[in-house]
Amino acid sequence: QVQLVESGGGMVQAGGSLRLSCAASGNLASINAMGWYRQAPGKERELVAALNEDGSTYNAPSLKGRFTISRENGWNRLYLQMTSLKPEDTAMYYCSVTSFPRAWGQGTQVTVSS
Repeated sequence: QVQLVESGGGMVQAGGSLRLSCAASGNLASINAMGWYRQAPGKERELVAALNEDGSTYNAPSLKGRFTISRENGWNRLYLQMTSLKPEDTAMYYCSVTSFPRAWGQGTQVTVSS
């Protein structure tokens, strides 16, 4: 079983940057892929970015390269660097193990003001 704890969210003005961090613990050997999701009020949860064991990544096309996913020390720490933030990026951001078995963090709120 894997436990995930996100941090780094907060309030930022449009055009600013934030780096989200996800600390993973537990059976990290079971992880083959991780990702970041977000969910805005009244909207479905969507995949923002994902990272596979082989280093390949997925980034949501709508973000046009503004966000970058990375990791440190294996799967111990997952990051999401967000730049050129827009008010529409306001959402709860979740760290997730995207390979089986799935795991989710509790989320960290990102609010972008105009």
